[in-house]
Amino acid sequence: MTKRARMNVYFEPDLLKQVEALSLRRKVSKSAIIEAAVASFLSGDTTEKMEAALSRRMDRLGRQVDTLDEDLAILGETLSMFIRFWLTITPPLPESARASARAKGMERFDGFMQTLGRRLASGDRFLKELSRDVDPSVQIATDVEESQTK
Repeated sequence: MTKRARMNVYFEPDLLKQVEALSLRRKVSKSAIIEAAVASFLSGDTTEKMEAALSRRMDRLGRQVDTLDEDLAILGETLSMFIRFWLTITPPLPESARASARAKGMERFDGFMQTLGRRLASGDRFLKELSRDVDPSVQIATDVEESQTK
C-alpha cells in the first residue's frame, strides 16, 4: 500500500469549479484528478501521457460497463417476473373469445408501442424511476401475494 502525503494548495475559483465538475462527471475524487494533472505536467514523456489518458478512459469505460451489466440484469429480472406473473394469472380463453382477444391484444400492443416511443423520445427511463433501496425479499413476497389474490 502506498503512503500519501497531504498538501494544501490554492486554486482560482473558476479552475476549482472545473475540477469539481470533472470529478462529478467522471465519478472520481478531486485528489485523483489533481494528482493525474500534476503527474502529466511533470512527465515530459508523451507515451506516459497517452498511457495515463488511456488508463483514465479505460477506468471510465469499466465503470460504464458495470452500470450496464447491472441495468441489464434488472431488465432481465423485470421481464422474467412479468412473464411469470402473466402466465400464472391469465386463464385460458375459450375458442369463441380468442379472435376478439387477439384483436384487443393487437390494439393494446399498438398503444404500448406508441407510449414506449413517446417515453423514449422524452428521455424518461424505467431504470431511473426504479428504487434500488427496496429490500428484495420483502418486495418479492408482497408481489407474489398480490398476484395470487387477483
